[in-house]
Amino acid sequence: MSAVVARIRAAGRAVPRITLLPLLLRAGIFLSALVGLLLAYPVEVLRGQLLVVPVVALLPAVGPRRFWPTVVALLTVAGWVLAIDGYGRPVALWRLLAVAAALYLSHTLCALVAVVPYDAVVDSALVLRWLLRAVAVLLGTAVLGVLLVELAGVGGEQGLQVVTVAGLVVAVLTTALLGWLLRRR
Repeated sequence: MSAVVARIRAAGRAVPRITLLPLLLRAGIFLSALVGLLLAYPVEVLRGQLLVVPVVALLPAVGPRRFWPTVVALLTVAGWVLAIDGYGRPVALWRLLAVAAALYLSHTLCALVAVVPYDAVVDSALVLRWLLRAVAVLLGTAVLGVLLVELAGVGGEQGLQVVTVAGLVVAVLTTALLGWLLRRR
């Protein structure tokens, strides 16, 4: 029990020292996680859970170094699968891209906040460069995703297999590129 009391006292001492930019980054984590959850789950599931979803979206913003970002990402993906398979919602490209963008933004902001202390004075140029890089990744992914979806429609049922193989090739090439970049350092 003393560990819990010590954490509460430490949080009480830390609150007055919080600076604006880390707080805004945590708000960005909350908003991106909330948007991802709201877009992924069907309305029928969310109807009675108006307080649960914001609390779940708040968890990665409060603990970005812990397992909460992974839990929220998995819950978002589970909501997407539930909506498609359990409730028969058709796959809409805009919704797929929006959920993927929300997941990526939540992930990348958690990575940034995990290394930035809550009381740090952060140069806004650093955050701007980080966000511009994230937007570039999102745009590239959206373009590639739209191209792959268009390829899926070209060959009927055979087109889906081609797109699946193309997606696997892109994943393997991306993994190889990241491994090469890691070894290069």
